[in-house]
Amino acid sequence: MEKEQLAFQVEEGGKRLDQFLAGAYPEFSRSYYQKLIKEGMVQVDGQTVKKPSLKLKSGNTVLLTIPPPQPLEIQPENIPLDVRYEDEDLAVIFKPAGMVVHPSPGHTSGTLVNALLYHFKNVSQYGGRERAGIVHRLDKDTAGLMVVAKSEFAHKELQKQFQERKVDKRYKAVVSGIVEKDHGIIDLPIGRSIYNRQKMGTTATNLRDALTEYWTEKRWKDHNLTLVDVKLHTGRTHQIRVHFSEIGHPLLNDRTYGFKKSSLKSDLAREFSEKLPYHALVSYRLAFDHPRTGKRIDVSLKEMPQPIEEYLKKL
Repeated sequence: MEKEQLAFQVEEGGKRLDQFLAGAYPEFSRSYYQKLIKEGMVQVDGQTVKKPSLKLKSGNTVLLTIPPPQPLEIQPENIPLDVRYEDEDLAVIFKPAGMVVHPSPGHTSGTLVNALLYHFKNVSQYGGRERAGIVHRLDKDTAGLMVVAKSEFAHKELQKQFQERKVDKRYKAVVSGIVEKDHGIIDLPIGRSIYNRQKMGTTATNLRDALTEYWTEKRWKDHNLTLVDVKLHTGRTHQIRVHFSEIGHPLLNDRTYGFKKSSLKSDLAREFSEKLPYHALVSYRLAFDHPRTGKRIDVSLKEMPQPIEEYLKKL
């Protein structure tokens, strides 16, 4: 692969160069951008700079050169792995919030893949070692169930089921505000935001269809929060987060997509927000046809991860 060059216009000054790049193009970690800057791979207004802490000014043009990817040295790591179902072809695991799924420059350890390589003697290498067994993904800050392929046969067949939308993916989300409808469908195309590369949005040049169905499970008017059960009919990046933000109900603690603590109406709701270190979204159910036997595999969480479960009961 050849090197890639990306140009960015600084709209608001005051940010460090490494911080700006991590926000403008969040494909890589801030530490990786610091490395590229020191290696002379970044220019500001046509001049090569090697100082990650350089403060940018409004109107600056930043040119980033991304070198061809180098093979990642992915090592097995003894990271706890919560397995909910397993056979010779596949496993269903629970990924905690805060865990990165795929290794990448700047995230070569502590990922789900590192854990899979340690815990499973055989795991599919379809798509490369850095994607060992991974058929689909969850955001770093989203907890929940994922299916992992142990055989290459299972990997290809499961991937096909996801592409043909035959996998039933269900989520629980706590959103701000009171959702009026008992049942709704959000049909809004999603692409990478033209205003902020770190975000997805419904205003973009590369929009793809996105369909989210939801059922309102519980309304807490005293706290101005609603619990919704969500079914994804497509699997776009940040789909649930973007869709609920678009209808005026951003997820609790999802500040990227518009959550404001001032929307909460009680001390208990504010306490919930403070104790939750990520946004309130959990993949609680995953159902699919076993790629070899055709038997329906249906795995659900018995309760939500903490502290969400604790506060659902308190609310």
